[in-house]
Amino acid sequence: MPRPEGRPPAARLAAIDVGTNTIRSIVAQEKDGGGFRVLDDEKETVRLGEGLAETGAICPAAWARAQIALLRMAKIIAGFGVDTVEAVATSAVRKASNGTAFVAAMAADTGIRIRVISGEEEAELAALSARHHFETTDTRHLLVDIGGGSAEVVAALGEHLEQVVSLELGAVYLTERFVRADPIGEAALGALRQHIRRELKRHLDRDFGPQYLIGSGGTFTTLGNVVMLQRGESYDAVHGYEVLHSEVVHVLAMLQRRDSRGRRAIPGVSPERADILLAGVAVVDCLMRHYGVNLLKINGRGIREGLILRSLSKHGLTDAETRPRDWRTTAREFARACHVDEVHADQVTLLGLALFDALAPACELAPRDRELLEAACLLHDVGYFIGYAKHHKHSYHLIRHANLFDFTPREKEIVASVARYHRGAAPKKKHDHFAKLAVADRVLVRRLAALLRLADGLDRRRNRHVRSLDCTLEAGALRVRLHGEGDLSVELHGGESRGELFAAVFGRELVLEATAGNGSRNG
Repeated sequence: MPRPEGRPPAARLAAIDVGTNTIRSIVAQEKDGGGFRVLDDEKETVRLGEGLAETGAICPAAWARAQIALLRMAKIIAGFGVDTVEAVATSAVRKASNGTAFVAAMAADTGIRIRVISGEEEAELAALSARHHFETTDTRHLLVDIGGGSAEVVAALGEHLEQVVSLELGAVYLTERFVRADPIGEAALGALRQHIRRELKRHLDRDFGPQYLIGSGGTFTTLGNVVMLQRGESYDAVHGYEVLHSEVVHVLAMLQRRDSRGRRAIPGVSPERADILLAGVAVVDCLMRHYGVNLLKINGRGIREGLILRSLSKHGLTDAETRPRDWRTTAREFARACHVDEVHADQVTLLGLALFDALAPACELAPRDRELLEAACLLHDVGYFIGYAKHHKHSYHLIRHANLFDFTPREKEIVASVARYHRGAAPKKKHDHFAKLAVADRVLVRRLAALLRLADGLDRRRNRHVRSLDCTLEAGALRVRLHGEGDLSVELHGGESRGELFAAVFGRELVLEATAGNGSRNG
């Protein structure tokens, strides 16, 4: 979408989160269609809260580490020509007796003006980020951000925040207070869990009854990575990944049994988080037990993204803070950014869903499977953005790296794979990405790809000559009658040439016909 005449160049913003364990900054640029794209993401583990529980102050070593990190981030931000910098400090600076002096010194030494925010604002920023990625309409859900010094908890119904609480349950704080032996003993773990349960009971209404929990922060992303590898799955990012409570319990037990060296050896655990992970996972476990919730969704973004969204809204650059989001809108925005032929994409979607609806009752296809097919139909040609040759393979790589709203990594992989097989070779186990899918997902990809191929063939001339389909399931066959205007012989041939995978996957003959009297031939 071209920038309106007279409008200034796209704004660039930076957000810095000075946390108890890490300092992170992101540089983002406003997008014409709304929202933003990330240009840079920098992270440094500085342990600003080191010894804070004992001394009440930021120690000299942590102070120096933070200063070095912020100086480097300031130079990176300047290099990107950023217009606005939003820097916030959370629990450690909020609680430290020398927190005010720290903020003043960082402004003088690095030029970064840090605003110390309350735990409630911290929670609201995390909630804003979560709503930007997950469909929360009409659901009871819990939004949790676990940092080094505190944990922010938001109980929400749809867009309404019913309870916002900041608790002293950060991973660094709890580790320094309770995890003194290596490995932790039963008595110490019991004391840690008892303390967490007491804090939750004091501050959180357990009758709220959330349907799921959305978690952000290093504890959650590390937990998601560990579970993903234990399942034998391999996705590019953990954002959107779903974890069951039973898996949280398993990871906690594994962390309890191992010493620090053993925890660092666990696949998915980064060395700088190995010593504080047990305390963080204990908080997750107790939260899920407290509310009786079984499903955890990982938000790989968090407070920094909330800062960017709020800053964009504050400066009138977008309505990202208040605009409702849905997966179809984000899929169409992505397709538009890749200059997809939207008329053809809509036609393939119309035909593909008609075929799906005819087969769903007999093949036990679920409503979410229908949405995955719809997304694949809308996006199957995004690979043209790179080039015509092998554009189906380009589509696969673009989709699996796209920021699609409310799709799990597994679902995004399925959508990408279905788009990949809309032409060319049929799915085969010798294709690495297809072989890595679970058996049930390989079956689903083959089914949805067969429908997408057929629908794409039925719009062979990309002119929407086929207005509708009448699909009838017969013994061992699917009869599809095309209704449209003019000669439909090209569309019939396109469907016939793309029907081989359909017959192999569904075990049914494909019978294509065209409405009589419109000049087209019968199939």
